[in-house]
Amino acid sequence: QPQLVESGGGLVQPGGSLRLSCAAFGFSLDSYGIGWFRQAPGKGREGIACISNFDGATYYSDSVKGRFTISTDGTKNTVYLQMSSLKPEDTAVYYCAADQISVQSMCTMRLVIEYWGRGTPVTVSS
Repeated sequence: QPQLVESGGGLVQPGGSLRLSCAAFGFSLDSYGIGWFRQAPGKGREGIACISNFDGATYYSDSVKGRFTISTDGTKNTVYLQMSSLKPEDTAVYYCAADQISVQSMCTMRLVIEYWGRGTPVTVSS
């Protein structure tokens, strides 16, 4: 059964870094768009970084541009989110998702996304 599993979340101090991983099982990410989303307490889900394994296109939200980097490792069927210069407002549950749609459609959630992970929590606090 296809599934996505996130890992790497935790507690980090402001200004610190963290790398999240999203591993796919039961299907290949080769022709998929993959995205990272987050949901802070009391807020809606936000698409923050998306990448296409089809053409390499990327999309970042303004809130993370220049601080976060999304990348893929095809040999491991895994997508990463490198987060730097973390701020308290980055505190959220982080989810990965995958579908065969464009990165812009995915990150703006214009379309229903097929596969979702269960999320990994990130807390930025001193």
